[in-house]
Amino acid sequence: MEQRTNEQVAMRVSALTIVENIGLSAFKLAAGLLAHSGAMVSDAVHSASDVMTTLVVMVGVKLANKASDKEHPYGHERLECVAAILLAVMLGLTGLGIGWAGVEKISAGGAGLAAPGGLALAAALVSILVKEAMYWYTRAAAKKTGSGALMADAWHHRSDALSSVGSFIGILGARMGLPILDPIASVVICVFVVKAAVDIFRDAVSKMTDRSCDDATLQALRETVLANEQVLGVDRLTTRLFGDKFYVELEIATDPDLPLLRAHEIAEQVHDAVERDFAKVKHCMVHVNPAEKHP
Repeated sequence: MEQRTNEQVAMRVSALTIVENIGLSAFKLAAGLLAHSGAMVSDAVHSASDVMTTLVVMVGVKLANKASDKEHPYGHERLECVAAILLAVMLGLTGLGIGWAGVEKISAGGAGLAAPGGLALAAALVSILVKEAMYWYTRAAAKKTGSGALMADAWHHRSDALSSVGSFIGILGARMGLPILDPIASVVICVFVVKAAVDIFRDAVSKMTDRSCDDATLQALRETVLANEQVLGVDRLTTRLFGDKFYVELEIATDPDLPLLRAHEIAEQVHDAVERDFAKVKHCMVHVNPAEKHP
């Protein structure tokens, strides 16, 4: 049920993002053409291209939530990591494109940059506010669902907001007789965008390489297991990340004189407690060992 709810949240956020990008790109394109602002027209094309990245998010989340099948008995969660990696690459290329354009303009000394109309300045401000609001909205949804793809899309909104900040500064500078401010801002924005892309890429890759959970999670798992009074010790505890979920393998020690049926019941109690207390646990395997007797 939780998986289904998370999928619905992601689909709703992504659908809103597509509507927002289409509306915003149309508005910025009109403003750019009417105000004779090449920077705003470029910003409009940038927003329109984001529709494709959001579609990648929707496909990734949809595939990741598919039920297990014969070919994929452990599920499809890692497909969302694939979507996050694709978005990280798109985000990185976007940042590099912004930076390269800025470097070219700086090399040209800002030549050929005309002062645009005030409508372009207003459009840049609207874009900053809308994109920043979408960043926080998508980020909250990503944290709620644990979706790496949604978090990548949230940072894509932030990159758009930063791009619009560059457009705003450039347009304002051009109107004040300082057109070189536009490319300088673009280069600074490039650094932030590429760093976000690298962070998203590293996080997604780490979730695909069977990395263990952090120490705090391991300690919390151990405490949950030992809360059962029949568990005399934890002989082995390993975890394995699988997309945004993780597997748990446990070896617990119990009284060696317990009947097999009672030992099995204790293992089931531990299994249920772990999956109840940790929503991200995809599966928990519990093995029972006889505790050593000391004279």
